[in-house]
Amino acid sequence: MKSIWKGAISFGLVSIPVQLFSATEERGVSFKQVHAKDGGRIRYRRICEIEDKEVPYSDITKAYEAADGNLVMLTAEELADLPLPSKKIIDVVGFVETETFDPIQFARPYYIKAADASAAKPYVLLREALERSGRVAVVKVALRSREAPALLRVHDDVLVLHTMLWPDEVRAAKGIAPDNKVTVRKQELEMVDSFMDALGGYDPADFTDEYREAVEALVASKEGEGPPVEQEEPAEKPGKVIDLMAALEASVEAAKSSRGEDKKAAKKAPAKKAAAKKAAPAKKTPAKKTTAKKTTAKKTTAKKTPAKKTATKKGTGKKAA
Repeated sequence: MKSIWKGAISFGLVSIPVQLFSATEERGVSFKQVHAKDGGRIRYRRICEIEDKEVPYSDITKAYEAADGNLVMLTAEELADLPLPSKKIIDVVGFVETETFDPIQFARPYYIKAADASAAKPYVLLREALERSGRVAVVKVALRSREAPALLRVHDDVLVLHTMLWPDEVRAAKGIAPDNKVTVRKQELEMVDSFMDALGGYDPADFTDEYREAVEALVASKEGEGPPVEQEEPAEKPGKVIDLMAALEASVEAAKSSRGEDKKAAKKAPAKKAAAKKAAPAKKTPAKKTTAKKTTAKKTTAKKTPAKKTATKKGTGKKAA
């Protein structure tokens, strides 16, 4: 990587000589403009509107357009000599929690490297202090002819500078939100929660630039280095949502299906049943309860056979049969 800036981080009386490197690079598709008739490249020339002729780059200077439309010419030397304290200094002005700033203010990130061996100790000191406190440093810096606020934070043991927009550069969101009062039901919120759970988290490996891949495949095909690109049928445009709950339920099912949860569940189901069969003890077939009919025993009210009176004949002493 090539360094894009050299200067120093200044906090208190400590100065750390550093270099900045762009931390990101966009990999979008780049096209060239050509003449459709013969494929000739289209070039843009710097034409002076007064003389109506091309001007070499060395003869071009900058100008500032005043409020009345008048152009005030400024030379490179005049701009370089401006009294700008943050020109070669990343000046630490405070330490705050990361949540102090809304991400909408963040512009571009840069890796910060210690410029020499003598800068290693104060570099590590600042890095460890930031990690220990859980805070970020607020700084001012001038990069690419622009002074801007920025944050210093730690990423993978490296100090990172995040340039930011000035507060007045962030447009107000007035008039963007829906004007009418909308009532959201609890069931609808719960269904969105289910959708979030079904969709899952973010895995960078699952995301690719499909447009760039398609352009590269088309180019390879036209150069005879790849198969013809098949045109896909355009997806149907979703209609107007009438039943929000039904749409949310369908979204949850689609999210589960895209993650293969339905197939996984289908595979697991027979395996679970087999495992359960194996593990579970043989079920005893419950004996049918013979609900014995209570034969209401007839009360055998034994008829008391009246004891035959042993009529004793007077005088005989014998019992009558």
